[in-house]
Amino acid sequence: MIIEIKVPPLPESVSDATLINWHKKTGDQVSRDENLVDLETDKVVLEVPSPKSGILTEIKVKDGTIVKAGDLLAIMTESTNISSSNKSNQAVSQISGDETSDIDSDTDSTSDNKKISPSVKILLKEHDLDASMINGSGKDGRITKTDVLEYLRDDEGESVRSNDIDMPIKKSLSDSEEPESSHEQRVPMSRLRAKIAERMVEAQTHSAMLTSFNEIDLYEVMELRKKYKESFLEEHSVKLGFMSFFSKASVEALKKFPIINASIEGQDIVYHDRYDIGIAVSSERGLMVPVIRDLDEMSFADIERSIAELAVKAKNGSISMDDLSGGTFTITNGGTFGSLISTPILNPPQSAILGMHGIKDRPVVVDGEIVIRPMMYVALTYDHRIIDGREAVLFLVSIKESLEDPERLMLEI
Repeated sequence: MIIEIKVPPLPESVSDATLINWHKKTGDQVSRDENLVDLETDKVVLEVPSPKSGILTEIKVKDGTIVKAGDLLAIMTESTNISSSNKSNQAVSQISGDETSDIDSDTDSTSDNKKISPSVKILLKEHDLDASMINGSGKDGRITKTDVLEYLRDDEGESVRSNDIDMPIKKSLSDSEEPESSHEQRVPMSRLRAKIAERMVEAQTHSAMLTSFNEIDLYEVMELRKKYKESFLEEHSVKLGFMSFFSKASVEALKKFPIINASIEGQDIVYHDRYDIGIAVSSERGLMVPVIRDLDEMSFADIERSIAELAVKAKNGSISMDDLSGGTFTITNGGTFGSLISTPILNPPQSAILGMHGIKDRPVVVDGEIVIRPMMYVALTYDHRIIDGREAVLFLVSIKESLEDPERLMLEI
């Protein structure tokens, strides 16, 4: 029986996708539900699973091609005698470099027994590398971009700079060598990187961004976490982090100043009656902002659990368009990378974004005495077209008060 493999229906508002990587080549045996190919949209990578077990007889679309919903990707011949042992034997054959196998020149030489993200596969293909040659430092031996870059440095003495998945390489020269003419490598942006660039320019062009700052003494929060972290983990099977405190404090402040939770549509201001909070997450494909919906109705444990689940989905590429849509306010934490202070950029159509930063012990005056306290700078970037400085400053003051007296926050009083 002949089976046509087509581009599945794309998420709402997405018109096309880029075929970034085939996991199988012509002639390969495929098991039911096994991922055949990855399609990259503006925000997510979609997997196209095999509807039946069979043999991939013809690939119609090559890597890098723009496709739309319903486009024919490949032809399969259905088979019912494909066992897991056959699939395993095939993987072993590919890894060992079996000279009798017919390897398509368009297919990268990654081994099936290693978990590799789409961005790493692209990097491997760019430099004609076999994944089996590289030791993965990630979870369960997963190969990261850093592993590939380190391999290139060790193997070829090259210096590599990273920009998302685009990795221009410049060969270093010894003192005795004559410098050669420079060679630049031009590579296209990934779909996600292009969309991020578009949205950043849109935010700068179509809003009047202004940033206000404050600082928060996190001594009480840290003492509370220290006191209850073990019992919280035992009771809820999730760690008590800082983000749940900041999320709760943000919701309380949004309730006091609803204009911060609003957005502009044409000549109207839309006041949202929900608190769907976006939490910025860094992934190998770039920055993503999954949304925790109705956060005001959630407990601290629910928030921590939701953040952990969304972070995993963002990093392993399984996050959906629904996960990334519909937020009313965003929190981003540059402190995880060591940032002391920054001015975050709005996430349109939202009108404000809260930036967290690194926690540093600093001398401060408390009750007339100089003491050392764990301090964090916080920043609120807002659209000055609808949010005045007064609301922005008082919003940050509200968050500061909540976090410096976290027991009141947890008791919602």
